[in-house]
Amino acid sequence: MAFKTRITEMLGIEHPIVQGGMQGVGLAELASAVSNAGGLGTLTALTQPSPKALSEEIERCKSMTSKPFAVNITVLPTILPPDYKGYAQAAIDAGIKIIETAGTQEVREIWEMVKPHGITVLHKCTAVRHALSAERAGCDIISIDGFECAGHPGEDDIPGLILIPSAADKVKIPMLASGGIGDGRGLVAALALGAEGINMGTRFCATKEAPIHDNIKALYVQNDERGTNLIFRKFKNTARVGKNSVSDKVVEISANPDAVFEDIKPYVAGAVGREMLQSGNVDQGIFWAGMVQGLIHDIPSCQDLIDRIIGDAEAIVKQRFGGMVG
Repeated sequence: MAFKTRITEMLGIEHPIVQGGMQGVGLAELASAVSNAGGLGTLTALTQPSPKALSEEIERCKSMTSKPFAVNITVLPTILPPDYKGYAQAAIDAGIKIIETAGTQEVREIWEMVKPHGITVLHKCTAVRHALSAERAGCDIISIDGFECAGHPGEDDIPGLILIPSAADKVKIPMLASGGIGDGRGLVAALALGAEGINMGTRFCATKEAPIHDNIKALYVQNDERGTNLIFRKFKNTARVGKNSVSDKVVEISANPDAVFEDIKPYVAGAVGREMLQSGNVDQGIFWAGMVQGLIHDIPSCQDLIDRIIGDAEAIVKQRFGGMVG
């Protein structure tokens, strides 16, 4: 059995499994491994210091896989915005055919740039209303992120079991389910809820090819489903990160009614977090992680992980469901 959906057809991939773009993690080593295993790998544009560096990383990824892969461009509120259009142009010039986007309203300028070049736009949303807005604006695929996800789950706190079918009831373009998915059970559940594939971030961090320190990978295995902290809640920019001494400290400081962002800024700096991914010092900064940590028990290759997910999903559909329907 193979799971063929509009997602596999549109993206030209074997399995309906997409690796989300992750800051500091979406490099050629991981993206090519996911694509070679039959999924869709993703390079994270803002992991690169410049559009020129992204161009070089795209070429490096092309040398490691002949399969399709995407480029993620996430537009976030920041004091000194990166050259988002420069990154988009680098992807266009390199012949990239799939762009994953996320973030604020300004992301629409990226859509307007890439659409005339026949690029498929996959947009991540945390609410049904945002998904419908992206669909109206011409996006091709929606990735709907439940509250369980790592990164920014939005402010509505709607978990995937409700959010995915609620979106599927209204969104007509294909949807990926994201947040809390890490095995074959999650794939089957996502398909049953109305999605046509899955997007995984945290689970791909705990693979052999993920370009992060083994100490960080070990944290994903050690932490259970309670092993995350929600930070930035009071600033209306909620983020789910892995539980460690630093994120515990951020939660503690934030509990003070008079706390301001400057009080936690030294602990949550992106540069420190990215350095932590390489140094392996688990108490150096914060790291992105979802509740799916409770389902992560090993660090396989991307090929073994995707093969296992598909194999387990097939067994559930044939054996478990087959025996239930009489």
